[in-house]
Amino acid sequence: MSRLALLLARAATPAQEARVGDQTGGRVAFFLESDDFARDHAAFGARGVRFVEEPRDEAYGRVAVFLDLYGNRWDLVGRRSREGG
Repeated sequence: MSRLALLLARAATPAQEARVGDQTGGRVAFFLESDDFARDHAAFGARGVRFVEEPRDEAYGRVAVFLDLYGNRWDLVGRRSREGG
């Protein structure tokens, strides 16, 4: 079983606090890959996760942008199957 850890630093100064949720200038900062996009998108929505756009199809798979508790943007990504090429 693989393990994932994510360490986030707490803002330590007023200037850092002012940037919380905007560290990336409004761009997606993090990517969460799902092995079942529809399941996870529905589960996140049921738990009150705020998606800022509808799911869309890209060349690599299905993606939807959501916000974490601090306003950081994440991509929920369901990769397209690589079977058959």
